[in-house]
Amino acid sequence: MNDRLLAPIAALVALLVVTGLSVFTVSEQEFAVRTRFGQMQQGDYAPGLHWCWPFERIERVDRRVIAQQMQAEPFLDNAQHGLSVDIDLSWRVRDASAYLHAGAGPEAEATVATRLAGKLRAELKTSYAQLSLAQIVAAPRGGVSDGAIAQLRGVAGGLGVTLVDARVRRIDPSDDVANAINARMQSGYSAQARQVRATGAAEGERLRADAERNRDGIIATADRDAQRLRGEGDAQAATIRARAYGANPEFAAFYRSLQAYRNVLGHEGDILVIQPEGEFYKYLHSPARH
Repeated sequence: MNDRLLAPIAALVALLVVTGLSVFTVSEQEFAVRTRFGQMQQGDYAPGLHWCWPFERIERVDRRVIAQQMQAEPFLDNAQHGLSVDIDLSWRVRDASAYLHAGAGPEAEATVATRLAGKLRAELKTSYAQLSLAQIVAAPRGGVSDGAIAQLRGVAGGLGVTLVDARVRRIDPSDDVANAINARMQSGYSAQARQVRATGAAEGERLRADAERNRDGIIATADRDAQRLRGEGDAQAATIRARAYGANPEFAAFYRSLQAYRNVLGHEGDILVIQPEGEFYKYLHSPARH
């Protein structure tokens, strides 16, 4: 290669490298903060292409909402029952320079989360100490009051962020408290079960008594009707027999004699002492005459 071309090419390459180190872009989802030897220079860049010195650094900060979950925070209610509380925090960076000043680079997020969680923890401990477990669980946002939100916003403003939300995500009683709650629940359910069983037994006895009473009434009515029908039947049978006997008295006498023979003479071992010439045997002596 011609020595005369080497110098311009080297100069062009150096220019391109310097230009690459001096140009940076900012997207709509981030902040860009220019620092020089650790000192912040500018942090209000609009989205687009910008210039800086090659020896300067560009720190980038997310504009979107940042969420943190602080788990297993210990608290006590007004009865000194232990509670394990999970806290949700979310914020959005408002001032990138102040945000980065709160912590070194990526550690700024952890610093902000720790500061906000510490303030919220202090507010909740004061609030929970005055409430019962039932009141804490029923409270809106897990007991995070408007006053606590105002305190958190003040802390967030000093860290260069805007508080989006702060709430209690989950409240779990300690093992001792959970066992006591379960014991009370079991006792309450057992009492309810005994009450239901007692009510059911009383209702069953009442229904059985009603059924017995209804059965006795039905049987009495049926017996009465049966007696009446039997009486009517016997009366009709007597009327029919009387009518039949009246139509043929001789046949009626013969029929009654046959009934008497069947009742008297048909039993083994029976002994009947009677005169053969009596009226009782007249059909046995000479049945052809009748």
